[in-house]
Amino acid sequence: MTLNLFSQFASPYLLGVPLIFVASISPWLLLPSPANRWMPNRLIAIQTWFSKTFTKQIFSPIGPLGHKWALILTSLMAFLLTINLLGLLPYTFTPTTQLSMNLGMAIPFWLATVLIGFRNQPTASLGHFLPEGTPTPLIPILIIIETISLFIRPMALGVRLTANLTAGHLLIQLISTATLALLFSSPLVSSLTFITLLLLTILEIAVAMIQAYVFILLLSLYLQENT
Repeated sequence: MTLNLFSQFASPYLLGVPLIFVASISPWLLLPSPANRWMPNRLIAIQTWFSKTFTKQIFSPIGPLGHKWALILTSLMAFLLTINLLGLLPYTFTPTTQLSMNLGMAIPFWLATVLIGFRNQPTASLGHFLPEGTPTPLIPILIIIETISLFIRPMALGVRLTANLTAGHLLIQLISTATLALLFSSPLVSSLTFITLLLLTILEIAVAMIQAYVFILLLSLYLQENT
């Protein structure tokens, strides 16, 4: 039973080709490119409005040096949001349930923010490891703690996204299995579990959007700290 539950998170193959690549490319095929027209269609207008609103909200507290990240973080937000929502459809695969993929996105962006901090403001970046006014006996301990907290940030980014999406998918599968199992033996209980399944699906849609936003928000906070 456990193997059957977790088999949904294994990357499927078609003719020896892992479909995780197809699932990762599909969001970019669904997002339209801006057209060279005076009046864009509704989809492009919504996409443009979302990009402007998201960029204004995320980058308003960040200095001018961090505004260069607007395009890449907005694109990453659209990618995560689309791929998380597509993973809720039946017979689909969610690449963001793979810890390796999430760490592959979190580590390079986190490392880039750290390197930018050491290049632009090395004194302030090194000052994070040792707060001002620290007693002398606590200096080695605080340096070790701050170093661990710095290197654990990409792990927290990847594990948070993976754990939330994995838990939601497991709950949906468990409740849907219970709904089918109780359909003939106890229709009343089955209808109640079906209502619970609908509510959980709505919650999982919200979780998919919130986790994509939290991933980008934490990256913007790291960027704000180093610019």
